[in-house]
Amino acid sequence: MPPGRQRPSSQQHAPELRAAARHLARRRFLTVTAAAAALAFGTQLPARGAASATELDAARITDDPFTLGVASGDPWPGSVLLWTRLAPEPYEADGGLGRQRVVVEWEVADDERFAAIVRRGTAIAHPEVHHTLHVEVDGLDAGRVYYYRFRTGTWISPTGRTRTAPATAGPASALTFAAVSCQAYHEGYFTAHRHLAGDDVDVVFHLGDYLYEYAVDAAGGARKYTDRVLPDLFNRETVTLEDYRLRYALYRSDPDLRAVHAMHPFIVTWDDHETENNYAADTDENGTPPAAFLLRRAAAYRAHWENQPLRASQLPNGPDAQLYRRLRWGTLAQFDVLDTRQYRSDQAYGDRPHIPGPESDDPARTITGAAQERWLLDGWRTSDAVWNVMPQQVCFSQRKLDLSPVAKVSMDAWDGYRASRDRVLAGARAAGIDNLMVLTGDVHVGYAFDIKDDFDNPSSRTLGTEIVTPSIASGMDGIARPTNWATYLSANPHLKFYNGQRGYVRVRLTPQAARADFKTVSAVTTPGAPITTAASFVTEAGNQGLKPV
Repeated sequence: MPPGRQRPSSQQHAPELRAAARHLARRRFLTVTAAAAALAFGTQLPARGAASATELDAARITDDPFTLGVASGDPWPGSVLLWTRLAPEPYEADGGLGRQRVVVEWEVADDERFAAIVRRGTAIAHPEVHHTLHVEVDGLDAGRVYYYRFRTGTWISPTGRTRTAPATAGPASALTFAAVSCQAYHEGYFTAHRHLAGDDVDVVFHLGDYLYEYAVDAAGGARKYTDRVLPDLFNRETVTLEDYRLRYALYRSDPDLRAVHAMHPFIVTWDDHETENNYAADTDENGTPPAAFLLRRAAAYRAHWENQPLRASQLPNGPDAQLYRRLRWGTLAQFDVLDTRQYRSDQAYGDRPHIPGPESDDPARTITGAAQERWLLDGWRTSDAVWNVMPQQVCFSQRKLDLSPVAKVSMDAWDGYRASRDRVLAGARAAGIDNLMVLTGDVHVGYAFDIKDDFDNPSSRTLGTEIVTPSIASGMDGIARPTNWATYLSANPHLKFYNGQRGYVRVRLTPQAARADFKTVSAVTTPGAPITTAASFVTEAGNQGLKPV
């Protein structure tokens, strides 16, 4: 456990949650399903057909309630999800609105000036969901850019820009997207997000570690604020629902993060730090009893849904949430968004780097869970897309960590679940997937891998490509060539690129090829660093293999 970390405990939760944890432990109902049934707060939503709280007269809101900006997500051909949260006092537990509900108007238009409004309506910001709004706007044209905003009382939100996906069965000439991950607030500024806000992309994939559970001190950690003092409530690890909600408020208060959300629709998935470092299913890194940890997981999942542009189908039920889902971009691309945390077997060999062995190679081990694995392979069998893209969390390709004849590998990545990886690749081959692309975050560096039929045989067939995006801020400034740079490139001939700076990846898909540009910044511990293209690669449709541009 790193210095200064608090050990999670059910004693830090509200009395009714502690009682639920004791009940689970006493009855040994330690499965996710049983925990979900016991966690009443996990489904605490406004009652249908009844007022769950008194209504606040919006005219009485005297301070800007849109302090955390706007966002959109999960674009479909005729629909998009719009998000905001009302919080005139974002660092207060109730956001400054108490327990009252607030009526909010929303508008979608063809133009930034809202001269041609195409959809409008009202929604209610309920205290039960922390005054967040998740408005699923239907009836839009496919393949279009739209603008949106919210209004309550005399206040109007910032304008957001979003888009719908092309018609599912229709052709799409091109798609440009960005992949981002790992934005530890306390380790630097979100400079890459500011640059991405000005980049011309259609959609952004956030691959996890949107926030970190670790304490953030009064100076914002590596940001070293001199113009503000953060409240002491952030200077502790997140454990309770209130903790996670407030931590999202801190992150959303960052102007660069608000800017990128306002400019592009996001498709989000989580990794570990949205809940707790390197957790696996109902097991955390500290040996907390599963029943108690599931209480924490339920709080984390609830706060994540509240604060992300996610649809109602991703709403958690206690510590359960089906985050894996499928999106299409015409016939050009199918995106199978994975969750490799919620259903995985516990990491082998104590989650330490280790050579592959009987414990890690047990065929029963899984990183996706059986249901998600079946869903993925079934989706590939019916796919008619040119590109099949798998946004997920941890390194998929083999990554040897040293030059030993039998090298150590990460037990937290797919290397620790080789049977899972073998089944997925066998499924891709059986489905005739010619153009497989895996998108990955987690490791805070940029990698470009060829996915090999046999990773230990460099001349074996290349089945696809893996693009690993650098972190936005995690790891602080970084360097282009970390100390293990030469070792990793020598130990892994299928690794075509390795860079240790912060940034994002920009990918352009066409029916003929995919191009990946690794965008990096020189520093994140000071704001305003310029962005450069560290490297670019192309892989051809029907002829997989990364080639430098």
